[in-house]
Amino acid sequence: MGITRSSVRRLRAGSAIAAATLAVLAAGGAPALAAPNGPAGSADSAGAAGSSDRSAEGSSAARSSAASAYGPARVPVGISRLAAGPGHAIAITIDDGPDPRWTPEVLKVLRENHVKATFCMIGTSAQQHPDLVRAVAAEGHRLCDHSVDHDVTMDHKPVAYQQQQILDGKAMIEEAGPGVAVRYYRAPGGAFTPDSRAIAAANGMRPLGWSVDPKDWSRPGLPAIVATVEGQLPARPTVLFHDGGGDRSETVAALKEYLPWLKARGYTFTFPNLTTP
Repeated sequence: MGITRSSVRRLRAGSAIAAATLAVLAAGGAPALAAPNGPAGSADSAGAAGSSDRSAEGSSAARSSAASAYGPARVPVGISRLAAGPGHAIAITIDDGPDPRWTPEVLKVLRENHVKATFCMIGTSAQQHPDLVRAVAAEGHRLCDHSVDHDVTMDHKPVAYQQQQILDGKAMIEEAGPGVAVRYYRAPGGAFTPDSRAIAAANGMRPLGWSVDPKDWSRPGLPAIVATVEGQLPARPTVLFHDGGGDRSETVAALKEYLPWLKARGYTFTFPNLTTP
C-alpha cells in the first residue's frame, strides 16, 4: 500500500518538526525540563537491560539537556523495562512485525492463552500490512513505534535523521490503524540516545526497553529460548520476542510452552509501565 495523502502530510510535518528542533538546539532557548534519572536498575535508568543510550551523550547532564530541547514531555523520557502492576505481573513484547506469516500465528497463541502483549512495529511493515495492524489493535494489544525501517545504527546518525525515523514510523503505524494509539517507542537494537528518548516522550511515547531477552531472533533452538525465559525472572519483567525479521517458528513454539508455564506459577499479564513508579 502506498503512502496516502494524509500520510504525506504527516511525513512533511515530521520533517518540519525536525528542522524546528535543530533550530531550537542551536539557539539553546527551549524551556527547561529535567529528565527523570532513576537509580541503577529502576524503570527510568538509562542503563535498562538491552536498551541503554549507546551514544557518548549518555550522561545525566546530556539527558537533561536533550529533554529540555523538546519542551515538556508528555511521558517520562527514561527507558521503561518494568511491567505495570504488582510483582507477579509480566509484560510480553513482540518486535519487528507485522509479518503476514508469523503475526497471525503469534496472535493465535496469545488469544488461546488470554494474554495481551505490546507489538513494536516497523513503519514500512505496518504500511504494507495495515490489516495486521488493525487485527493486533482489535484484539486489545498495544502498539509501539519501532522506527521506519529498523536502522540499528541510528544512534550514530544526526538528530534530524533520528527524528524522521521516530515520527515517520509513528505516522505510518497510525495511518495503517486509524484511531489506534501508539504508546511506546523502542529503538531498533536498543539504539537509544538522549535525543531519541526526548523526541519520543515529547510525542506521547514512552521509551521502551526490556529486561529478559531470549534472543529468539537468532533462532537458538526451542530449548535455549525456553531455558532463558524460564530462568530466574526479575520483578515485573518485560520479555522480548519477535514476530518479524525471519523464520519465527521457534518463537511461536516457545510462546505455546512459556505462557502456560507462567500462568501456572501465578503470573498475570499486563503492559509495560508508562509512568514513573
